[in-house]
Amino acid sequence: MPKKIIAAVDDLFFASKVRAVGEHLGLPIEFVKTTSAALEAARREKPAMLLADLHSLRCGPLDIAREFKIDDELREVPLIGFFSHVDTALQAAAQQAGYDRVMPRSAFSNNLPRILSGEF
Repeated sequence: MPKKIIAAVDDLFFASKVRAVGEHLGLPIEFVKTTSAALEAARREKPAMLLADLHSLRCGPLDIAREFKIDDELREVPLIGFFSHVDTALQAAAQQAGYDRVMPRSAFSNNLPRILSGEF
């Protein structure tokens, strides 16, 4: 069975897109709404990756990255964040917080099957 993917995505459009592609690929996806929920889910079962909408107000995506990167068991989990292409300050903050890949929403949407499969 493939490792689960954690998604800190509360935007309904992107959450439904991630869910649909994940189901199509047969990949288990666990959606979380807070930093603590992301950490709990990852500690229960180390995920293949964590996806985050960097604009999420509830999920705390920058805090998630910081917490994952200081945790000995979770620091190697790939963190992928997506953002509005015009918010370059958020892009830089996400990279500084520890995201391994940060991409505009359009690139995330266009490459979602490859991202979830670990090919991107």
